Amino acid sequence: MSSATLAIRAIRGLSRGDEVDPMNLTKDQTAALVAAARAVQGRAYAPASQFRVGAAVLSEDGQTFVGCNVENASYGLTICAERAAVCAAVAAGVRRVAAVAIVTDLDDPARPCGACRQVLAEFGPSMRVLLAGHGDRVIEQSLADLLPDPFTFDGPLGPA
Repeated sequence: MSSATLAIRAIRGLSRGDEVDPMNLTKDQTAALVAAARAVQGRAYAPASQFRVGAAVLSEDGQTFVGCNVENASYGLTICAERAAVCAAVAAGVRRVAAVAIVTDLDDPARPCGACRQVLAEFGPSMRVLLAGHGDRVIEQSLADLLPDPFTFDGPLGPA
């Protein structure tokens, strides 16, 4: 069994399908989500940059979905790990995300790009963002801190 599968099972066992409170993730939930992202990071396809990123999203109902970055010779077609994880969640029917863990090999944890911040905001504007680099250090922030005023379908005139 892969380490990603084990990490995902650990998260499911902790949440037991209950609602996940993004403002109060437990230490075990945080560790398991980062472990799932770290496990899938090794599957990244990054022949040009060698910059491998893994991401794991935790839905509000306790499901976990992972994604890794996939580069393309036409750089604009590259898919970020965060968006890959969100797409996996959406394909499974998830519409609300409580947390995301993003893992890189940098010493200082990397932040998600602007496009990923916007996509994450679509599914959980108040989600917790866990950032991990090469070591054990994990930075925890809210998505609202990283993207304080996202574009939404709900504007001053109501839903589009």
